[in-house]
Amino acid sequence: MANIILPPLLPEYEPTRATLHAYAKTLGAITRAHGTPHPKWWHVSLEVRPEGLVTDPVPLPDGGSLGITMDLKRHEIVLRASSGEDLRIDLGARPTSTEVGEMLIEAAGRHGLDDRYDRERFADDDTRVYEPAAAAAYLDAFVAVGGQFQRRKVSLGDRVSPVQLWPHGFDLSFEWFGTRIVDGGGEQAPAQLNLGFYPGGDRPYFYSNPWPFDPDLTNSALPDGATWHTEGWSGGYLAYDVVQQSHDPAQTLAGFADAVFAAARPTLEAP
Repeated sequence: MANIILPPLLPEYEPTRATLHAYAKTLGAITRAHGTPHPKWWHVSLEVRPEGLVTDPVPLPDGGSLGITMDLKRHEIVLRASSGEDLRIDLGARPTSTEVGEMLIEAAGRHGLDDRYDRERFADDDTRVYEPAAAAAYLDAFVAVGGQFQRRKVSLGDRVSPVQLWPHGFDLSFEWFGTRIVDGGGEQAPAQLNLGFYPGGDRPYFYSNPWPFDPDLTNSALPDGATWHTEGWSGGYLAYDVVQQSHDPAQTLAGFADAVFAAARPTLEAP
């Protein structure tokens, strides 16, 4: 991995992160209702681009499409249809997520998308905090981490997912799929291992979760600073600040990913 510069994610940025998370859920509500369905729900995810977070194109009844961008450079949410720009929402005005969701739904309706949204996924009338410098820091982190994930993904071959930001969790990740087939809640699914980044809470972190998780993995050594996490979720854990403050952040992250992959791969491949 090429070396990278990761911005510090300060505790005082957390209210803005929570706002970005709330707004991301409104974007996900549109694609969940009207995006082209994918069996792994990839259609509800967002793509990280240099300007911000972007939905997949949503097909329209007239044959066109629309997309939504949370632009963290211009600090606005923009809904654009193929027929032309349609809606801008100023994030500096700090609308509630309920207000953002209803504005997007109204704009989508003008293009023929019917109102069949699960508003419980985004409805929240809490007053929002939005600080442009904090929003820019999260974007810089997502862009830098996303680039490293893309490089990692390419190195693993073709049994991988896109690098995606999930609106419901506000985490960035991709998955590698093993050849072992397991029962996943009544359906057969390939075993898998993700590599992800969660920017929230008291201490943002990287994670790498094998599924299914073999408890014996906790006996496998991880690089300095990384640990096995087993409370609430099971997998490798590495704090963002450990990577951000290291001499070579790219290599620190790569070493963590390599160690979890080497330990977990034998449990995820068919005999």
